[in-house]
Amino acid sequence: MRKIIVLSMISLDGVMQAPGGPEEDKSGGFQYGGWVAPFSDETYNEAVIEELEPADYLLGRKTFEIWAAYWPEHGEFWPGINEGAKYVFSKKLAASDPLITGWRNSVLINTIEDIKALKRSEGKNIQVWGSSKLIQLLLAEDLVDELKLKIHPIILGKGKNLFADNGFPASFTLMKSVVTTSGVIIADYKRSGEIKTGTAGA
Repeated sequence: MRKIIVLSMISLDGVMQAPGGPEEDKSGGFQYGGWVAPFSDETYNEAVIEELEPADYLLGRKTFEIWAAYWPEHGEFWPGINEGAKYVFSKKLAASDPLITGWRNSVLINTIEDIKALKRSEGKNIQVWGSSKLIQLLLAEDLVDELKLKIHPIILGKGKNLFADNGFPASFTLMKSVVTTSGVIIADYKRSGEIKTGTAGA
């Protein structure tokens, strides 16, 4: 069985939209594209390089469209993204769509059962980048094994959010963490069980 690993750059209020650049994703009138740029430092960059390990990828339609327009021509920075399998979760795209056929190793899937079957299969771990709606679906279905988060000391106010109000109640264990010189908390969490409750101070 493969792990599904969510990797996300988020603000303190959970916004994950367009971290990489001003033109990345302006949907909904989002004005702060490229908001992670001021927080880069050596520790941050080392964490990013570590996350670019060979993997397969599960992407929502919007993220796939953005990536398919960029990574085929910029693979020298991230060779694995072109070589790895890209599973595109979409009910709008067709398997014959030029976006699917034009980027090698891209496969269309369109049901939650497809994702569960993919998770049960043999192969590399499956990374999920971007894809806010897809991540919310995975969290609602309790299919996320690990969360690798970069939590930035900034509030964006609005934008696509990592979390929705329909997530499956679940506990995670902190596996490792580091704080960068710019105040970004880089934290890796592993799914660990059910939520425990009690009375504080008792």
